[in-house]
Amino acid sequence: MTPEEVGRRMATLLAPAEATPSVSGGQRHARATVDVPAASWRDALRAARDDAELACDFFDWLSAVDELAEGFDVVAHLWSTRHRHGVLLRTRVPREAPEVASVVDVYPGADWHERETHEMFGIDFAGRRGLLPLLLPPEFEGHPLRKEFVLASRVAKPWPGAKEPGESEAGGGRRPIRPPGVPAPGEWGTTPTPAGAGGVGEGPRGGTPARPARERPARPATPERSARPAPPERPGDEEGTT
Repeated sequence: MTPEEVGRRMATLLAPAEATPSVSGGQRHARATVDVPAASWRDALRAARDDAELACDFFDWLSAVDELAEGFDVVAHLWSTRHRHGVLLRTRVPREAPEVASVVDVYPGADWHERETHEMFGIDFAGRRGLLPLLLPPEFEGHPLRKEFVLASRVAKPWPGAKEPGESEAGGGRRPIRPPGVPAPGEWGTTPTPAGAGGVGEGPRGGTPARPARERPARPATPERSARPAPPERPGDEEGTT
């Protein structure tokens, strides 16, 4: 089945629920993409698995995308080992109460993915237990893949995209713009920021936490080479010999 046929088949199976089929980019690697209501999430994955024409028996992955004020998109990719086609199923949940039904009973392989998505985005999966920390330590606060989460590594290290096109190496031209995820000066850390390191609105306090100086280990001494022996004298080399 072509991606267009897969999308139409999914929309037919989910009627009267409103399912919107489309086709992703990728030319010959394009996939059918079907947007479904959150209430039809489990029904959509079960239909893709059980329908004889689709027969998506292989669960590939599940994750989410932060769409800011519009909420979160939960995305799952399924594949048919028999028919050699795939489908991307997608639903949107509100930011205020991000929750969607668990599909572990439909695809047991989704267990790890739901735990990771819950941990990284804060999305709950109704109807299941065991959403325990998977990758982060228990004392970690926040959800690192949400776009409002401050990426401390971008504050502690120079950001390679700090200079815009046309900006000179001497610091002239337009003022650099802070990269995404870096707070404004004065909102992070307690150490002064050197002049020119704070980006737009730089001030006396800044965004570079103090770090201990790293000492480079001394290189081992290179063993001295022994002097090369002088070549033996040959007859006729004596001074004054003709």
